[in-house]
Amino acid sequence: MHRNLISALSIAAILASASTVTVAQAPTLDSPNPSAEFQFARLVYGTGGSGYGWGPRWTVDWPDAEHHFMQGLRRLTRIDGAEVSRYNGDGGRRISLADDAIFNYPWLYAVEVGGWLLSDYEAERLREYLLRGGFLMVDDFHGSREWAGFTASMLRVFPDRPIIEIPENDEVLHVLYDLDQRVQIHGIRMLYSGQTWESDGYDPHWRGIYDDAGRLMVAINFNMDLGDAWEHADTPEYPEPMTALAYRFAVNYVIYSITH
Repeated sequence: MHRNLISALSIAAILASASTVTVAQAPTLDSPNPSAEFQFARLVYGTGGSGYGWGPRWTVDWPDAEHHFMQGLRRLTRIDGAEVSRYNGDGGRRISLADDAIFNYPWLYAVEVGGWLLSDYEAERLREYLLRGGFLMVDDFHGSREWAGFTASMLRVFPDRPIIEIPENDEVLHVLYDLDQRVQIHGIRMLYSGQTWESDGYDPHWRGIYDDAGRLMVAINFNMDLGDAWEHADTPEYPEPMTALAYRFAVNYVIYSITH
């Protein structure tokens, strides 16, 4: 692992404390580096159109999603995580693959990846980041069309590595919480449409890409929207069990990323 990705966090301290979860300004790439040991890093990428609402796809759910998730991470673990402002995103990081500082972040979050269009340079940099020990969590894309859009770029990152279903006994599903992959974590649209699925994405899939040593490098949350579950943690109509489950999955991903 590249030395910049080695975390100073104590594994014992991370696992020692866990319990049960009961108009923003436009984002910029500039974000002050907090003194906390862990910072939410949102990946900026080339895109093939706008996301839901305003702005490019990579901005979807920003900054409320990371604001609520980091509150949960700090509450459920002893990770020294930076708080993220829900008004301007301060405390989090929006970072592109061209930024050498990306190698300082063991965990990246990318949203709406069904519409990303990675350049050759971005694909090369993402491959380097992951092989050096980085971890990528992708989220909020649905159906066969968006799957094809995601894999078109991902296969340029790793043309020789298969995308597989994460086995139920994989450590990432048990590093802190024992997780059930059969529950579809739906977005806020369900409150208006009554459907837990979008497009033809009827079934949830927890997929991954592994390195030669069997380490999970890319966690693929397909036909789900964990970002909405975080973002709407305080929305009375959004089901609390969905937010709780979305927290647990992401907490496991974070702990896995900084200990592997």
